[in-house]
Amino acid sequence: MNSELQWTALSQCALPPSHVLPVALYQGKWLDRIDFSRDVAIQAAAFTQQSNVNYALYYEETYPFAIMLFALWHAGKSVWIAANNRPATAEKLLQQDCYLLGDWPACKANVLPAAKSAMVLSALDSRQSRLMLFTSGSTGQPQAIQKELWQFQHEVDTLEQQWGVELAGSQALATVSHQHIYGLLFRVLWPLASGRSFHSQLYFSPESLLKAAEGQSSYWVASPAQLKRLDELTAWPEIRCLKTIFSSGGTLDLAVAQQIAQRSGQMLIDIYGSSETGGIAWRKAVCDARWQPFSGITIEPVLDQQHILHSPYLPADTPYFLQDQLELCNDGRFTLLNRIDRIVKIEEKRLSLTEMEQTLQQSAWVSQAHCRLWNDKRARIAAVIILTAEGLDTIKQQGREALIKQFKRQLLQVFETVVLPKKWLFINWLPLSSQGKIDHVRINSLLSLDKRVFPKIQFIEQRDGCIELSMQIPADLLYFIGHFPGQPILPGVTQLAWAEQYGKLFFPITPPFLAMEVIKFKKIIRPGDKLTLQLKWNAASGKLYFDFSSSIESHSSGRLLYGINK
Repeated sequence: MNSELQWTALSQCALPPSHVLPVALYQGKWLDRIDFSRDVAIQAAAFTQQSNVNYALYYEETYPFAIMLFALWHAGKSVWIAANNRPATAEKLLQQDCYLLGDWPACKANVLPAAKSAMVLSALDSRQSRLMLFTSGSTGQPQAIQKELWQFQHEVDTLEQQWGVELAGSQALATVSHQHIYGLLFRVLWPLASGRSFHSQLYFSPESLLKAAEGQSSYWVASPAQLKRLDELTAWPEIRCLKTIFSSGGTLDLAVAQQIAQRSGQMLIDIYGSSETGGIAWRKAVCDARWQPFSGITIEPVLDQQHILHSPYLPADTPYFLQDQLELCNDGRFTLLNRIDRIVKIEEKRLSLTEMEQTLQQSAWVSQAHCRLWNDKRARIAAVIILTAEGLDTIKQQGREALIKQFKRQLLQVFETVVLPKKWLFINWLPLSSQGKIDHVRINSLLSLDKRVFPKIQFIEQRDGCIELSMQIPADLLYFIGHFPGQPILPGVTQLAWAEQYGKLFFPITPPFLAMEVIKFKKIIRPGDKLTLQLKWNAASGKLYFDFSSSIESHSSGRLLYGINK
C-alpha cells in the first residue's frame, strides 16, 4: 500500500481523525476529515431516533451520499442503494419497507428530522455493516444483492495494492454514478480508505471534468460509452496530464483504447466485474487484450467456455457461476466471449431484457414482447412487439408513433431514458425458425433494412397464408431523386424490388427468379403515401403474388415467377 497516505480501515473512516486531510470538494468548498466525521456523527444520531430499519439512498452528489451511508451503518441500519430513482424503483423499495432518502420523486422522498446532538462514533463491525445493491436480475425482477463491509475492505485493499503508488496524492473525478458498485468503490470507498479526496459532483462531460481538475493530480473514473465519444475536439493535452483513466461497466472497444493511447499517451485501465462479484480482473487493452485476474481471484472451468469464480470478496465456500463465457489461458488470464444470461449493458447501464419484456407485456396492446441488443455503430435496444387485436386496432387508428410514445411512457416508470428501445417492430406473430425458436435472422433482416431505400414499416400482419405490411413512403427515399424533379413518383422497378425483398424475408423462396406475370402499375405512388403491401407465396407454382394498395384502390400488382428453366 502507499505509505505516503494515511490508510484507514473502512470501519474507522468516520471516526474523529488523527490527521486533517481533504475528503471532498462539495458545492465549491473543500471539506476535510473533521467535517466528514462531524457530519456522519450528526446524521447517525438522527437515525438512532428513528424506528425505521431499512433506508434506500439515491443522491446525485457523492459527499451527502457518503455521509448518509456511513451514518446509517453507525446507527445500525440496513442500507439499500438503488441503481436509479425511477418511480417503479421507488415503489419496489417501498414494498421492502424502505425509507427513501435523497433525490427521489417529490412524493416519495423523506426528510430526516435533525438530531439534538452528535453521536459518539466507534469502529464499525465489518460483518454487521451491510448494504443492498438493488439492481436488475436475470429473472426480470430487480434483485437485492447483499454486501458486507468486510467485502468492500478486501476490495479496496486490493485496489490500493495494485495502483496505490501510481495514484499517490491524486483526487478522484468521475463521470459515472456512485449508485453502482464500480462508482461506489472508485469514487467513495477507495478514496476514503486511502486518504485521497474526491469531487462530489458528477461530471457530465470530459470537458467539465478536465476543467475541474485544474491542473491537480487527478484520475478519471469513466465508462466505455463516455470514452468512445472522445474525438479530435477533445482536450487531449489535459487528458495526458491525468494520472490514469479507469473504465468499467462494459467492455471498452480496442479501437477506442488505441485512439486514447495514440492521442494522449494514456494506457487506460479496463475493469471487469459485476455487482454480485465485485472486481474480477483488469487489463490495459492496448498492451494486452486478455484480462488479468486481481490478486486472490481464481477462475475454474466447469463446462465448455463456462467457469466458476473463487474470490476473497465473496463469502467463504460460495463459488460464483460466471454469466460470461470465457476462454481461459494457461497463465490464468482470459478472453471474454459471450453473455449467458439476458443482462446487457446500454451506455454502461445494466438492463434486464426479461424485465423490459415483462413491463411491456403489462399493456393490453401487447401479447408478447421480445427485446434484444442491437449493434448498429453503437449498442442499443430493439423491441419486437406482438400486438393483440386491441393493439392492432390502436396502431391502425392512432399510428405507430402514438404507440411508441405510450410504450416509452410506460417504460420510463421502470427504466432510465438511455436504455429505452431505439428500434421498434410491430407484428401480430413472432417469427419462428424451423426448430421452433425465435427467428433471429429474419428479425435482424427486418431491423437492418436501409431506411434510405425501403419504406417505413408501420406494422406487419400474418393471416390466411398472406403477409401484409402497412407502410408509409418516406419523402427522402433515394429513388425519388431525379424521378421526377418537382413531381417525385416511386419507380415501378422499386416496387418490384420491394416485393421480392420482403417476399424472400417471409417465405422460403429458394429457386432463382424467372419472369414476371400480369404486372400492372395502376396508380402512381408519391412521397407520404400510406400503403399496404400484400404478399402471398404459392410454393407449388413458384409464384409470389404482390399487391400495393391504399385504403381506396390498388396501385400496382402482379406475380413474380421463380424456378428453373426446362
